[in-house]
Amino acid sequence: MAQKIISTAVDWEKIQGLLPVVVQDARSAQVLMLGYMNEQALKTTQQTGRVTFFSRSKNRLWMKGEQSGNVLEVVDYSLDCDGDALLIIANPMGPTCHTGTVSCFSELEVQPDWVFFAGLERLIASRKGAEANSSYTASLYAQGTKRIAQKVGEEGVETALAAAVGDKAETCAEAADLLYHLTVLLQDAQLSWQAVMEVLKARHKG
Repeated sequence: MAQKIISTAVDWEKIQGLLPVVVQDARSAQVLMLGYMNEQALKTTQQTGRVTFFSRSKNRLWMKGEQSGNVLEVVDYSLDCDGDALLIIANPMGPTCHTGTVSCFSELEVQPDWVFFAGLERLIASRKGAEANSSYTASLYAQGTKRIAQKVGEEGVETALAAAVGDKAETCAEAADLLYHLTVLLQDAQLSWQAVMEVLKARHKG
C-alpha cells in the first residue's frame, strides 16, 4: 500500500492523532509489542523501513531499537477495516522487549503452535558449536552432516511405517522426531524453516 493512501486512510480524528500499532514477528507470528504512531511516525516508518513510534513519555518520535540496536525491520503492514489500528509484520533484530525477552508479551503459559516451534528452532540453532556432551542436539552436530542426514532418513521411514499400520499415536511421535532431526539438518546446512516456507509460498503462488 502506498504511503499517501495509508496515511489518508487513517481516521486520525477518531483516534485523537495516535494510531495503535501491533507488531508481529514475520517468522514466528508472535506478537512482539504494542505502540502508538502519530502521522509523522507512520510516514517515517514507511520511509525508513524501520518501525518508528511516537513516544508519549518523551513526546517525540522514537525508533524502536535506536539505542539498543534491536530494531524492527518492516516486512508488511495493514490498516484494520475501520482505519483506526495498524498491524505491522516485522523482522526483529534482537529481543524486542527492553527486559531482554523476545516479546513484550512473554508471560503466556500456552504459546501458539508456530511461536513454540520458532522458539524450538532458535534453541536448536543455539546448540551449534556447544560441547558434544552438553546435549543430544550438540552431539548430533558434532557427529556431522552425514549422521544427521541418516537420522532424518531413519525417522522418515519410522513415521511412514507407523502411518501405514494406522498407529496414530506412534505416527505423531515419529513425526515429532522427524521434524526435530530435520530442523537440526537445516541448521547444519545453514538453512532455516523460513527458507523452506519461501519455497512453499512460491509454489503456492504458481
